[in-house]
Amino acid sequence: MSLAARLSNIFAAPGDVFDEVKSASASLPNWLAPAVLLVAVSWVGAWLTFSQPAIQHQLTEVSDKAIQKALEKQHLSKEQAETNREAGAKLAGMLTKAQAFVVPVLAGVLIPVWWGLLVWLVGTKAFKVQFPFMKAIEVAGLANMINVLGAVVKSLLILVTGNAFATPSLALLVKEFDPQNPVHGALSVVNVMTLWFLSVVAIGLARLSSASVGKAAAWVFGIWALYRGLLIGIGFAMQSILPR
Repeated sequence: MSLAARLSNIFAAPGDVFDEVKSASASLPNWLAPAVLLVAVSWVGAWLTFSQPAIQHQLTEVSDKAIQKALEKQHLSKEQAETNREAGAKLAGMLTKAQAFVVPVLAGVLIPVWWGLLVWLVGTKAFKVQFPFMKAIEVAGLANMINVLGAVVKSLLILVTGNAFATPSLALLVKEFDPQNPVHGALSVVNVMTLWFLSVVAIGLARLSSASVGKAAAWVFGIWALYRGLLIGIGFAMQSILPR
């Protein structure tokens, strides 16, 4: 397959793509190209969403509520509170935009490395099948094309709904999404694109290790569920410990 064929076939026939990855020599573009596409698509999506007044207003309201909540605990004078509120609002706006442009770069690199490491560890240590670490990186990198499509879907949902926190997840059922609410965060984890990505990674692990897809999926989804469950648990714990 050509690189373009591999990138497109990952949506319809990932098993065939990973069979070729397994038998072919190492190829840097297999994980680098999806990373570049993810960054480009995410940046365009961020530019489009931040250009919408309704989205800007929603983000400002969310940050203002968080800042106000923090200021109320400090018992400041009216003048001090207003000064801190203005500074906090500017900082929050800058951080939100910086995050929207920095996170895709990190995701483009860290997703292949992190999931590649997990695929390699499970395949070589749990399934006892030896294959090069870079093959696992390529599998995770090609699976990252699902996240490229996910970035497009997320941007379209935000533009259509006018909701800055819209994702193809159970969080769409929440009328007013609160990013600081652990329950809302847990609902956003059940994301269609994430589950698709994990399924493709599981297929890649199965092909590299010659294991069944079911066995590979049990490991991939199990690791993901454990990690997400830990994060959600920490969120609930922090909410119960910190003063309201």
